[in-house]
Amino acid sequence: MTWRKPLVLAAALGLSIAAAHAQTASLDVPVQAGADGPELDACPRLAAVTGLDPKGDDFLSVRSGPGGRPYREVDRIHTGQRLSVCETRGPWLGVVYAAPEGQDCGVATPWPRRTAYAGPCRSGWVHRRYLTDLAG
Repeated sequence: MTWRKPLVLAAALGLSIAAAHAQTASLDVPVQAGADGPELDACPRLAAVTGLDPKGDDFLSVRSGPGGRPYREVDRIHTGQRLSVCETRGPWLGVVYAAPEGQDCGVATPWPRRTAYAGPCRSGWVHRRYLTDLAG
């Protein structure tokens, strides 16, 4: 079953199955992770939020799908937030990120099949313009 590994991780971290699925269910286009190769992490790139205007809103919108409208904002993240990049659709990146920072999101190991990310961390879509690659 493709959902087993994220749910086992969520249970190990003391999260309920409902909580693990709640954030993914709120996405119009779930972020897909895994199966890019037997030796690659489920989300093979690490990036950080950069280039936000400190005199502007100073946040990056995380959206429910790869684009502006009609996809809605599901979260706001700030400069320095680290993200695991799982997929690319044009200028939009499907990402997984920890809140609080430092939480193990379970995407730093290979997954045998490509599947929708289901927690325990948050996921969504951001524009690549505001990310700088750190690794991968």
